[in-house]
Amino acid sequence: MLSLALTTSLYPSLDRDQYGAGRLTKVRAQAVSGRACREVADRLGVADRLRAAAPTGGGRSVEDLVATERVLASVMEAIIGGCYLVHGFETTAAAVVEAFAREVQDALENPLDFKSALQEQLARRGEVVVYTVESEDGPPHDRSFEIAASVGDRELGRGVGRSKKDAEQAAAAESLDRLTR
Repeated sequence: MLSLALTTSLYPSLDRDQYGAGRLTKVRAQAVSGRACREVADRLGVADRLRAAAPTGGGRSVEDLVATERVLASVMEAIIGGCYLVHGFETTAAAVVEAFAREVQDALENPLDFKSALQEQLARRGEVVVYTVESEDGPPHDRSFEIAASVGDRELGRGVGRSKKDAEQAAAAESLDRLTR
């Protein structure tokens, strides 16, 4: 529902020559990412509401859960799904577009696709980047990944993130920075 609502809003409003289907897909993916859902959840006070609704005696586990991007992103999607069931598509889509407007604007103005930029730069040289998980730490609800970006046996950069995708983006960003110095 989240992706559909944003796509339905974005596609007709963007210049098709500047924003083809590929770029629209990247903008939408960034705007509905776990990070974006967490930011919207924070603005809407979702974590506070979860704390208030938690059974007494939950202690530290409640705090750990509401601090986790993946949990807040999943809760946001559940909230959107519930609104859809109660209020229908049109009303829910309008609320979703409004709630995620800041994230959509940020994705349009500051695309975070370092992996594609690195891949394009290396392709001009006839090289291909490989991402390798170097470490994975933490409990399942709060993982941290360290990823290395390499070409052949040469490491270009490393990145850390709460998901493999975020860590790969960080590794690609560091690699681009090193290549352009």
